[in-house]
Amino acid sequence: MTRLYDDPHRFTDDMLEGFLDVHRGSVVGVPGGVVRAHQTPADKVAVVVGGGSGHYPAFCGVVGHGFADGAVVGNIFTSPSAEDAYEVGRAAASGAGLLFSTGNYAGDVMNFTLAQKRLADEGVDTRVVFVTDDVASAPVEEKHKRRGIAGDFVVFKVAGAAAEERYDLDGVERVARLANDRTRTLGVAFAGCTMPGADEPLFTVPDRRMGVGLGIHGEPGVGEDELPRAAVLAQRLVEGVLAERPPGSGPKVGAILNGLGTTKYEELFVVWRTVSRLLAEQGLEVVEPEVGELVTSLDMAGCSLTLVYLDDELERLWRAPAQTPAYRKGAAQPSAAPLRSTQHTTLPDAPAATLVPGSEASQRCARVVVAALEAMQGELVGHEEELGRIDAVAGDGDHGRGMAKGISAAVDAAREAVARGSGAATVLGAAGDSWAARAGGTSGVLWGAALRSFGARLSDQAQPAPADVAAAARAGLEAIQRLGEAKPGDKTMVDAFLPFVDALDESLRDGVGLAEAWTGAADLSAEAAVATAALRPRLGRARPLAERSVGTPDAGATSFALCVRAVAPFLATTP
Repeated sequence: MTRLYDDPHRFTDDMLEGFLDVHRGSVVGVPGGVVRAHQTPADKVAVVVGGGSGHYPAFCGVVGHGFADGAVVGNIFTSPSAEDAYEVGRAAASGAGLLFSTGNYAGDVMNFTLAQKRLADEGVDTRVVFVTDDVASAPVEEKHKRRGIAGDFVVFKVAGAAAEERYDLDGVERVARLANDRTRTLGVAFAGCTMPGADEPLFTVPDRRMGVGLGIHGEPGVGEDELPRAAVLAQRLVEGVLAERPPGSGPKVGAILNGLGTTKYEELFVVWRTVSRLLAEQGLEVVEPEVGELVTSLDMAGCSLTLVYLDDELERLWRAPAQTPAYRKGAAQPSAAPLRSTQHTTLPDAPAATLVPGSEASQRCARVVVAALEAMQGELVGHEEELGRIDAVAGDGDHGRGMAKGISAAVDAAREAVARGSGAATVLGAAGDSWAARAGGTSGVLWGAALRSFGARLSDQAQPAPADVAAAARAGLEAIQRLGEAKPGDKTMVDAFLPFVDALDESLRDGVGLAEAWTGAADLSAEAAVATAALRPRLGRARPLAERSVGTPDAGATSFALCVRAVAPFLATTP
């Protein structure tokens, strides 16, 4: 288990502080992550990678010559926020454009896409490539739904090498997508991993068994089998990745036998001896194989095999030199670019928004908003462990911690906005922006968008009528559906949110007062959240483990119901 930490809620921050101190000559910290110590040359595409922590040396460990120009660093197993991705991208970008690359997870897709749009609006040509190498997470006809696991390393390496050779942005994006299309990974787990501060692992594997088709965020395997001898495991892995050999691929492959955190290097070498022989028997020539820990999952015991089918161009980029804090290949040339002018974690602030003070009535309403958010905070912090447990059944177990961090950031921002004399709309917008920026993950971006959209339907100059509140709640629902593309029955927060807004609308149309209508809708939402236990997830990290999820309610729906129930008592006090 993960034993060494100070404050488990600050584990990522503390880790990053130590990392930056050790590697102070090659990387520097910026808001949201790290970048190379030397400035990105004006004629070089910047490659920025990232995702949640817990995977070292991915992601911050591969920032350096021949690899990434920056890494966005999220909380443990949690997507970094759009704000984090934007800040790291802004710090790393040059005049030649920017490529983001990360694994294909819902939170990463939402947050990196939002950051891409924001940078593009500011004139930075930005592309995003999501890695989809995990053959176990979706069938071949749905490759676009697959997760990115150890194949992240391949795509990042190829893109970084191409950028170092001064490919233009179109070229860097092209070879990154080509590498992704030609990369296949299958992994197995022998034991689950433990979040810092937790007493139990996110999942367990019975003695002498293994989970097959694991994720790298603490998700259990999609299947289970007997734990075989090393040679039999090697055959299982080779057969799995060779089953989808790309049409027209040649005889050369790059290969990674990746340890997930606890499996010893000696064990990996024992497995590799058979992997190497089996690949040769299939007529494949392995080019500069990698055996070791490259994309880990905290203290998970397990390993994965990755193959990338090489053409001449990909082979050259795969072989290209690199020098980073955690990975070196060949003889990389020292950078001639100047050092960055800052060696600390600040960037020039964006222009501050003009504050429009709220009316006296709206300020009173804003204080009620803060009290309601504080009540939500009490519920979410109090249920943090339970929400994490529910989420860990078929996901990565970070929902409770992410929600607690998000609501705490929202409360702080709302209090500050009230102290500046803001009205209800601005307070909700500030709370939403802070939730999205500080929490990251899927829940962070969705709750951030929901609160901002809720506030946008209100006013800083007038007290909202009950119909305004109902319209604002529906705007929040529509915002998360636009971002997450979830529909009723997908086993997400929508399954508790939609019944809530429908019931609220109906009660208000029937003449019921706002407080009573909200309370009734919140009770219905709680019932709907419990009912999600019968559903099979069709989106998100739980999708590959749909059967395992049946019988357990959705964590997002559960936390939503907790939140709207916590708000109900305060509506009766709205001035």
